[in-house]
Amino acid sequence: MYWLRILAVAQLALAAKRHLELLEPDERSRLGRLVKASKGRPARNLSPADREELARLVRKLEPARFGRSAVAAVARGRRPKV
Repeated sequence: MYWLRILAVAQLALAAKRHLELLEPDERSRLGRLVKASKGRPARNLSPADREELARLVRKLEPARFGRSAVAAVARGRRPKV
């Protein structure tokens, strides 16, 4: 069971990497700067233009598809019901 969890985490990491690669290197860098500048509170710490740019970059990551990939990876790592 321990190894199934390790495998699930590895699959999640690979899925995250695939989705991050949807961004150009300068977009990945900008996304990191925006997230850091937001300090977890984009409505308070980012300008409207920066919030829109952050939203655009996140949309480009295809979050719904990533979520489905993440759920599938975790489900594969679960112990089968007996």
